[in-house]
Amino acid sequence: MPPSRRRIQDCVYDGRLRFVGPDGRMVADQVEPEDYAAHIGEAAMADSYLKAPYYKPIGYPDGIYRVGPLARLNVADLCGTPEADKELEEYRQRFGRIVQSGFHYHYARLIEATYALERMKQLLDDPAILSPKVRATAGVNSPEGVGMIEAPRGTLIHHYKVNDDGAMVWANLIVATGHNNLAIAKGVEQVAKRFVNGRHLEEGALNRVSALVRAYDPCLSCSTHALGMVPVKLSLVGPGGELLDEKATD
Repeated sequence: MPPSRRRIQDCVYDGRLRFVGPDGRMVADQVEPEDYAAHIGEAAMADSYLKAPYYKPIGYPDGIYRVGPLARLNVADLCGTPEADKELEEYRQRFGRIVQSGFHYHYARLIEATYALERMKQLLDDPAILSPKVRATAGVNSPEGVGMIEAPRGTLIHHYKVNDDGAMVWANLIVATGHNNLAIAKGVEQVAKRFVNGRHLEEGALNRVSALVRAYDPCLSCSTHALGMVPVKLSLVGPGGELLDEKATD
């Protein structure tokens, strides 16, 4: 039997990992949280404090993938609320079933925001939302646990180990910005090929790189464990290591 149609809600809260190829072909589906390490590897990059997750069966760096609003619409069949589904239908009529351009992240966010408003009303109209039996407490019932859920930016994977007293002894987190690390780097490379002219950066290079990075809504301070603002600076370096040109935000 064919699998049931997947709603955005299944991606955001109730579902498991799904990988879909650029041609719309299902690559992997119903991946349990505790099995994430069998599908996602984490490479170290010499030029970044941020790890580079990749799809293990393909390998690094070709196993590049993306998470977040654009990815969720690509792997979901429908939103599951009336107005959001209308917007999703128009979106797919314009751009196709699998949307590739990173600049369409913002469009996808608008559709998800529409869905979220409709879904909030459904939940608020549910009398069970005020039930006193919606919380549970427990002691240490397992020394290891993996949680996986969707945040607005994309998939969050939290993996923890604790001792008998409940104190954490090991942790591994893959946040949305980390998942998108390779995709962001690839997008910047594509921009560079368009805006590098010999020994100079052409006008508009900084704006285009900024727009590309903002489309993914990265939380670079969170993902690299750094504090403060993250400035945008482009440096064009020659083959001998000499600085040829540079542009930076104020």
